[in-house]
Amino acid sequence: MDSFSTLIRTASREQHTAAHNATFMSDLLGGRLGVDAYARYTEQLWFVYEALESRAPELADDPVAGPFIQPELLRLAALEKDLAHLRGPDWRSTLTALPATEEYTRRITECARTWPGGYVAHHYTRYLGDLSGGQVVRDTAEKTWGFDKKGDGVRFYVFEDIANPAAFKRGYRELLDRVRADDLEKQRIIAECKRAFALNITMLLVLGEEFPLSA
Repeated sequence: MDSFSTLIRTASREQHTAAHNATFMSDLLGGRLGVDAYARYTEQLWFVYEALESRAPELADDPVAGPFIQPELLRLAALEKDLAHLRGPDWRSTLTALPATEEYTRRITECARTWPGGYVAHHYTRYLGDLSGGQVVRDTAEKTWGFDKKGDGVRFYVFEDIANPAAFKRGYRELLDRVRADDLEKQRIIAECKRAFALNITMLLVLGEEFPLSA
């Protein structure tokens, strides 16, 4: 029988590919969009991670979500440094969330408040994705817009406190396999994982509408 971490990865594989292949993301990774599109995407990530991390301290002792709250993963401070570089010192004054981003963050906040298993689904979807595929975004950003390697503008993708990402991801998946949940709850978590991917894809689709390629 497959482990829980394998079930989650398998169930969301198709959506993971769809997110990666969303027009906005493929245009961004193809170097076909300007730095403003990258900055706008980074702004949306700020809202997503603010929702994930603002309630993390309250979940630190939770038997289900607590083991996943690991300080070396936290991204908000890095995002804020990137936004200061991209938008200037007054970046907060111009920060706006797309309606799709607001829907995404509302769901994260709801799970954080009421359903630790659902929070784990969103945590897994974001952090393991950015620890993996995020490195492609960082490499593209450095080459396309001339950011210093692992410097301001791409700090979000630099997990300075994780020396061995592969080992860390193995450890994270072991936590998933030991999660305190029965089979029904595990199926609910997998369904929420799919929902998290769908919310992320919608956000990318709206960004794609905001930054269409010139015909």
